[in-house]
Amino acid sequence: MSSATPAPTSWAPRVRRLPLAGVLRLGRASDIWFKPALSVVASVAPPNLTLLALGRLDLAMYTMAGSLCALYAHNKPYAARARVLLRVVLGMIGGLAVALVTASLTTNAVVLVTVGAGLAAVQKGLCDATRIGPPGNVVLTFISSASLFAPQTLAQIPGHLALAAAAGIWAWLVGMAPGLVRPYGPERRATAQALDAAAAYAAVCGAGDGDVHGPGVAHGHAQARARAATAAAVHAAWQTLLATGTRTTTRRSLERLVVRAEVALAAPADTDPEPLRTWARELRGGGPVPRADDPAGAVAELLGVDAQLAAPARPLWTRLGPLAPLVLRTAIGCALAGYVSLALGVGRPYWALVTAASLYQANIALTWGRGVQRVVGNLVGVLVFAGVAPLAHTRPAVLVLCCLAFNFGAEALIGRNYWLGSVCVTPMALLITEFARTQQAGELITERVADTLVGALAGLVAAVVVTNRRATDRVEEALTAVERACGRVARLLTEPAPAPGALDSAHRALAAALVELRATVDAASGEWWQRALPQERVVLAEQSGHRTLAATVRRRGPHPRQAADRRTGRKTEGVRG
Repeated sequence: MSSATPAPTSWAPRVRRLPLAGVLRLGRASDIWFKPALSVVASVAPPNLTLLALGRLDLAMYTMAGSLCALYAHNKPYAARARVLLRVVLGMIGGLAVALVTASLTTNAVVLVTVGAGLAAVQKGLCDATRIGPPGNVVLTFISSASLFAPQTLAQIPGHLALAAAAGIWAWLVGMAPGLVRPYGPERRATAQALDAAAAYAAVCGAGDGDVHGPGVAHGHAQARARAATAAAVHAAWQTLLATGTRTTTRRSLERLVVRAEVALAAPADTDPEPLRTWARELRGGGPVPRADDPAGAVAELLGVDAQLAAPARPLWTRLGPLAPLVLRTAIGCALAGYVSLALGVGRPYWALVTAASLYQANIALTWGRGVQRVVGNLVGVLVFAGVAPLAHTRPAVLVLCCLAFNFGAEALIGRNYWLGSVCVTPMALLITEFARTQQAGELITERVADTLVGALAGLVAAVVVTNRRATDRVEEALTAVERACGRVARLLTEPAPAPGALDSAHRALAAALVELRATVDAASGEWWQRALPQERVVLAEQSGHRTLAATVRRRGPHPRQAADRRTGRKTEGVRG
């Protein structure tokens, strides 16, 4: 845990430094990087090849609207994925319908940009509020914004929407198909990630001889980062397992493994990381779910899961309120980008609009980093397009195949860093514009570079101008939520026999509140123009909360490792993984 900071003054520095270090650093590829990459190819290829055979590639923009829905919900269980993909398809078609109707009623570019900015803001708010996951609002905004500037008549709209709907149905089938082979794949991956994170945390604490704060400042920060990562991974695993109300034998076995990760989070010094790593490897394989023997704790935890499943879901409107600054930034930034692009005489202002929409993250610092990544990726991407364009112009079939290759490359690489994925997204977007007719590569490159720079600058200006001064207030609210959850757990711990499942449900609510507190603090730390954060209170709340979580683990009964050692006659003192 990081040490407490000195008492803050009434106001933090009004302007924080915007970092460049690490913004372009490549990260580790996702465990399932190939799944969205293959899914989008399988979703895009049949409609595009069909249109190619019919000689109607000019309609590909409408089928692409439905096909790109296959990019969503790859981390969700299949029952939840079915619902999410359906909502994405409906949202895509809804945005497309608004864009096409607007395009058919007016050709006024200012009106079109204004409508596009409004759609982008709505899409940003809904995607963030529902936590739909990557690629978020960007794909929806790309389709709706591009459609605004496509020549259109009212009579054509039903047919174009039908094409998008048909491709969307196919994308839904592609997204659900892996469930026939590996029906619990998302749950297994989420549980494996929680186990791996818990093992890493236990190993870090073991290196500090069991002292949660570590022997030095650097080690203490490493433990704090590992603990936060473990808490987030465990919370994400529970969210995945609770995404559907169906309780099967396999899912119950996975829940028991997540309980083991929770135990490691609460008592890392008493945890051997090797069994956790072994279970994680087995989960990623194709064999059965490994069994973790802990009957007493598992029964109580499953009762807690039942209690949590019975709890009402949080209303959507309560999640939209905190997103108001981001939504406003998106609306103003996209509109400003489009207007400036029009003033400069660029032929495709929607590219500037989409660039601005792609920037907005949880705070100004992250938005700045995304802006740098977007600009670098797009500039490299236009160079790639310059090299590929002569080949793509040889035949329509080659054009389609090049787009498919860039679709795959974008999804395969974007998980390592956004700029690397943009290197493929940019030539793909440029090639899509040539489905209707071949265009001058030099003109496309010039307009893309201009719109990228305009969109990035306008987006950053809006992020700075639209302040989020309530960020500190939200930290206070998150602190209050943690303190309340901690108090509830403490009261249950004093009861000799709490209601079945009550303690474990309260335990998970406290863990979720701690994860939310850390995310809120991290988001507020990157904002400008706000009061100083209550750092000391945050530190104390996190320490108290994790101590309380550890107390609930002890209340459940013997630590699994201690119980195993008693069965084998070994002592646990001084033993560490």
